[in-house]
Amino acid sequence: MSTLHGRRALVTGSVQGIGLAIAKALAREGATVVLHGLPDAQVHAAARAALAEVSPAPVLVLGHDLADPAQVQRLMQEVLDAGRLDILVNNAGIQHTAPLHEMPRARWDAILAINLSAAFDTMRLALPGMMARGYGRIVNVASVHGLVASVNKAPYVAAKFGLVGLTRVAALEAARAGNRASGGVTANCICPGWTETAIIEPQIQARALQFGGDRDAGIADLLREKQPSGRTSTPDEIAQTVLWLCDRAAHNLTGAAIPIDGGWTAQ
Repeated sequence: MSTLHGRRALVTGSVQGIGLAIAKALAREGATVVLHGLPDAQVHAAARAALAEVSPAPVLVLGHDLADPAQVQRLMQEVLDAGRLDILVNNAGIQHTAPLHEMPRARWDAILAINLSAAFDTMRLALPGMMARGYGRIVNVASVHGLVASVNKAPYVAAKFGLVGLTRVAALEAARAGNRASGGVTANCICPGWTETAIIEPQIQARALQFGGDRDAGIADLLREKQPSGRTSTPDEIAQTVLWLCDRAAHNLTGAAIPIDGGWTAQ
């Protein structure tokens, strides 16, 4: 039997990139997965088809705007009305790069709303049921920028540092729920470094321009600055860490911020 047979999961920001890879990994292990992404019928259909390749379970795709607290509330109400929620992966996020003194206030508000406040709301609504049942997994996709800062990313860094702290509070508050047999309730962050996703593509293209448009040279230059391994991660590799955190054997792994960064934060 698959390790997550009978479990139900919500992955925000899961119609592409890391979120979709996580959703597919959970579904492959038997979980029923609720997908989420901003409304785009074509993208939703493609994500639904991707899950259908690995699982026969019906796939619900929701399109609520996580920048709006009322829509986050409606998202969670719809998910919880349809059944219990065992696994919550907060992956949705946006980025905007500019020096702090040039950062538009509207971008600050949007990044904090989606990358941090939405996770607060999904967690506060998901945790009571998890704690009552004695099993629950909250996995927040933070970033290496939840552990160290970089220039031109003030709201993103602030949100990701906040997400790590928020996750640790949740871990402490849920620590005594359940037991070894039930799997307990845990809350953890994963902190990817450079990963092959759309969110870093503008930075890759900016570097590539310095090398006559050579994308590979741009990636190498980008990684040389921070990531000692010189290798990016793939979304599928990130998803494998999430699977481990959802295993019952990980009942005592809680409150962690796990770097997947090729040694970036070891320096």
